[in-house]
Amino acid sequence: MKTHFFNMLLATFTIATSILSLQAKEPKKEPKAVLLPAATDTQPTFGIGKRTFLMNGKPFLIKAAELHYTRIPQPYWEHRIQMCKALGMNTICIYVFWNIHEQEEGKFDFTGQNDVAAFCRLAQQHGMYVIVRPGPYVCAEWEMGGLPWWLLKKRDMALRTLHPYFMERVGKFMAEVGKQLAPLQLSRGGNIIMVQVENEYGAYATDKEYIAAIRDLVRKSGFTDVPLFQCDWSSNFDKNGLDDLLWTINFGTGANIERQFSKLKSIRPDTPLMCSEFWSGWFDHWGREHETRSAENMVNGIREMLNNNISFSLYMTHGGTTFGHWGGANNPAYSAMCSSYDYDAPISEAGWTTPKYHLLRNLLKNHLQEGEKLPEIPAPLPLIEIPEIKFTEAAPLFQNLPFPHIASQIAPMENFNQGWGNILYRTTLTSNIAQGTFLKITEIHDWAQVFADGKLLGRLDRRRGEFTLKLPKLKAGTCLDILVEAMGRVNFGKSIHDRKGITEKVELFKDNQTTELQNWQVYNFPVTHEFAQNKLYRQINTITTPSYYKTTFYLETTGDTFLDLSSWGKGMVWVNGHALGRFWEIGPQQTLFMPGCWLKKGENEIIVLDLKGPSKTSIRGIKKPILNLMRENKPATHRKKGEDLNLEKEKTIMTGIFKPGNGWQEIKFTQAVKGRYFCIEALSAQDGKGKASIAEWDVLGKDGSPISREDWKIRYADSENIHRGNNTADKIFDLQESTYWTTEAKTKYPHHIVIDLGEENIITGFRYLPRMEKNYPGMIKEYNIYIKEKDYNY
Repeated sequence: MKTHFFNMLLATFTIATSILSLQAKEPKKEPKAVLLPAATDTQPTFGIGKRTFLMNGKPFLIKAAELHYTRIPQPYWEHRIQMCKALGMNTICIYVFWNIHEQEEGKFDFTGQNDVAAFCRLAQQHGMYVIVRPGPYVCAEWEMGGLPWWLLKKRDMALRTLHPYFMERVGKFMAEVGKQLAPLQLSRGGNIIMVQVENEYGAYATDKEYIAAIRDLVRKSGFTDVPLFQCDWSSNFDKNGLDDLLWTINFGTGANIERQFSKLKSIRPDTPLMCSEFWSGWFDHWGREHETRSAENMVNGIREMLNNNISFSLYMTHGGTTFGHWGGANNPAYSAMCSSYDYDAPISEAGWTTPKYHLLRNLLKNHLQEGEKLPEIPAPLPLIEIPEIKFTEAAPLFQNLPFPHIASQIAPMENFNQGWGNILYRTTLTSNIAQGTFLKITEIHDWAQVFADGKLLGRLDRRRGEFTLKLPKLKAGTCLDILVEAMGRVNFGKSIHDRKGITEKVELFKDNQTTELQNWQVYNFPVTHEFAQNKLYRQINTITTPSYYKTTFYLETTGDTFLDLSSWGKGMVWVNGHALGRFWEIGPQQTLFMPGCWLKKGENEIIVLDLKGPSKTSIRGIKKPILNLMRENKPATHRKKGEDLNLEKEKTIMTGIFKPGNGWQEIKFTQAVKGRYFCIEALSAQDGKGKASIAEWDVLGKDGSPISREDWKIRYADSENIHRGNNTADKIFDLQESTYWTTEAKTKYPHHIVIDLGEENIITGFRYLPRMEKNYPGMIKEYNIYIKEKDYNY
């Protein structure tokens, strides 16, 4: 007994000494840590046992809450951690975002809002373990998946490969992460119990040498005392699986959990099972309905995992806000993320409890560790309303131009050493332009406005593939301006090589004659508060051009609120120097979360950049967010009015029957076919009902491998469910296995989708992935396939 007591004291002294040592290196004093359970030896231990994790030699179930320090104001970190603890979680799971720590090459920042080590120590003070996911790629619906934009300054850059420069920079980043976090491993007195290697790489490529190199860099950075793991989907986890790493699986609410783990259990029957991302909801895109997922389905999935000794990390437990310019995008088809990262998570964007929270808490209170007590739920933070704030001054962009770059030819934003924001390309027409001439831009990334002598000619939107504009008659000497807003860089798939601005060239096209425009002046408009503040503001009269708006407002008390931007067009907001995020009138998000910790009693400054122009130059603060108000004018479906696909005279390439069940099915043709337009005709359903559904679809090329989906478009879909979900037909090639196309309720077979592959291909077959839920809802049974070089008749 004395020996045990001595060991406990020694463990306590060692951990406390380590913490004090770490505190000495910090500019501000940290509160004393709440010690995590000590082992019977000198230090706590965490490891991998037979079909279970082991904490201090005893079976341990990880119940992790994913939340991101970058998406929570630093003063609120502790509140959100306490919310996770009160939910019944025992671990916090975090990404480390390379691009927020190294915004300029070679300049690392791990202070203040970026102090990830302080975040981990806060978790330890509340008795929570930490799982660290340092990437270098993290996805997370975050700008470029966490990779720094300046990597794209190299034209030959191949991200997430053994490209020498990429790996050199990854090594330097990992070394910095190691300096911050390696001392916080459990065996060294901290609370980090596992570290991830890369992230969902099987959905990107197959390259075990690359994964092994990243593993080695993680170890070299100092993470030698904890298990290393890699996460992927059930369909691809074995592509890059290394023998010395733990394998975990990612999937979402409603998934067939037994099916998700069946292959892993057959390959590694003695491994502990873990869902490293159990998706509680989903993320929102500009121009698409607000995403929600069933609370009951989420809790039922967690219950099933708990009952089968399966550890999990709930992604997200609290999503928070993607402040500033850090939101990412998906491609294909290009679609940028909203500023709110509410995610329909158990803890709302503003840190409130939800029905999901209470339902899950009622489950987890019955699955506590021995001796553990569920804490009380922290009180919500104060809320305030802010009366209407009226703007009196504005600074038009075209009257506040910075010093230009001179370029003979067009180049992307990165070539002008700009990472984010807006960029203006200006040239003078050297000859008269006839009416009906087309301006062709290759390509706009991502949203552009075209002006002639200051007059708006039109807007072009990458989301809709709009890269050409019909011009009016213009005289020689006309000043042609193309103002491009860089929205989120793509965060998933090969499209992460997403250079911004105008990526290649600008041409005039008429009567089969093409002329490339040259001799450009290029102006940078970055996203910093200092740049927005340092403008020549004047009294507002009538402003019809893109402008900054600035004013001050006064508060007697502070608290959280939501800034109502519903009368504004498109742009960004800064309050007291803090970038709150993007807004866009199309929705679904119409408010921006304003953390009370960033407000001041007395005078506060607010700046709004509006690229389109407001209908009313005022803002108010309200107590509830508006996350589900759509104002998109164009229809979201892919069936034009009056269209009805006619296949009577078309040749059937293949007729078949899919086997019932979850998972990919691959079909090979007996003979290769040449074509561009791939038509799926679904004739019946496995359940005999009227709905059809596809989660993912691949077309196999000449070598039998899936061809690139980069340029795919949906030409036609007979039915798409847009009233009860974002289930449009482009979901079949969005690279996300948990999203899907499904038809509207009360529809009948046959159902049709026509994919425009972007160019002619030699096609040897296809692959079909049904939905991942049990009973695979809407799964197709009988089908026909048609392939043509030219489009079909409608």
